[in-house]
Amino acid sequence: MTDRDMSQGEAAYAQLLQAIRTGDFAPGDRLRETDVADRLNLSRTPVREALRRLEADGIVEHRPRLGAVIRQLSHAELVELYEMRIVLERTAAEMAAKHAAAAEVDALRDLNAAIASSAPSEAAALNQDFHRGIYLATRNRFLVDAARALNNALMLMGPTTLADQERINVVTAQHDDILTAIAAGNAATAGEAAEAHLQTSLRYRLRALAR
Repeated sequence: MTDRDMSQGEAAYAQLLQAIRTGDFAPGDRLRETDVADRLNLSRTPVREALRRLEADGIVEHRPRLGAVIRQLSHAELVELYEMRIVLERTAAEMAAKHAAAAEVDALRDLNAAIASSAPSEAAALNQDFHRGIYLATRNRFLVDAARALNNALMLMGPTTLADQERINVVTAQHDDILTAIAAGNAATAGEAAEAHLQTSLRYRLRALAR
């Protein structure tokens, strides 16, 4: 394989990953090489390489008679994923309360305000930025790396729960509780608020899965 093929493979992988992250391709969708190649304006060879990498990452699975399909999380996997998120994000909120600079809290407040006034499709991306900002405020690279390791699984959760203004209002109010505790340097309260936030999110996810 030439360097050019490798670079096209990397491009195909990055574009496919972004399309899954933004919801253009959803869990359960079949990824036909020809369709993906046409959509990304690439040849089939780099797309094939990208699909193999996604399969190795656990994002795509090969099904008989269907080919490459984006994985769907089971009920048990979803609960397990949220159990890990609760552990990590509670810890992140507690550590952010100890280490976050005032400017970082202000930036997170601005992000939360943007979520509140955005359309659901935009709010989902801003919500990811908000949670990433809390991790960065911990000043702990190992915690940030642990959160990054969950990214692939988070992409398999399906459509955002920020589907309407009522849900957005709940999320931003809970974000505000977390930020108030972080700004006050109250680690225990920040951790409790982060856990409550994710427990609410899990309930929404499980209701959506049951439909």
